Amino acid sequence: MDIHFRQANQNDAAAIWTILQHAILRRKNDGSTQWQDGYPNPEIINNDILKGAGYVLVQEDQILGYTAIYFNDEPAYENIQGKWLTNNNFVVVHRIAIGESQIGKGFAKLILKYVEQVALEENIYSIKADTNYDNLPMLRIFESLGYQYCGEVFFRGSPRKAFEKTLKP
Repeated sequence: MDIHFRQANQNDAAAIWTILQHAILRRKNDGSTQWQDGYPNPEIINNDILKGAGYVLVQEDQILGYTAIYFNDEPAYENIQGKWLTNNNFVVVHRIAIGESQIGKGFAKLILKYVEQVALEENIYSIKADTNYDNLPMLRIFESLGYQYCGEVFFRGSPRKAFEKTLKP
């Protein structure tokens, strides 16, 4: 089982969008309000890819999951109601989504482990993320991986729980 993590390219866009559409539906079926407002969408994915921020978890030729990784770039995080653990350089992880047939296999955690590697390769020791209050699977994943709750941030008028994990050099 050769699984690897790499930057996404335009050839991956359709598969990524399919994964995200299933994730949007899962959020809805779970009773969540997250991702029920037209976000994310193909334009967001295209922008992630063009900016070099889109990443895919791949096994052979199959895309198992997707995320976006940005460096020091999340304006909403400047207005946290609470307090971040650090004020240094950080990686932001957004839009973690796993393929429908891959749910429950630990791939979201694996993506976050790869994000840690990307951060460390850039000598960055902080990962920041957020999720909806009702996204229980993601909240459990953050807790299990040692992310600490730091407060609340707002996206498109809605509050999100904000988390940070500090890494050791």
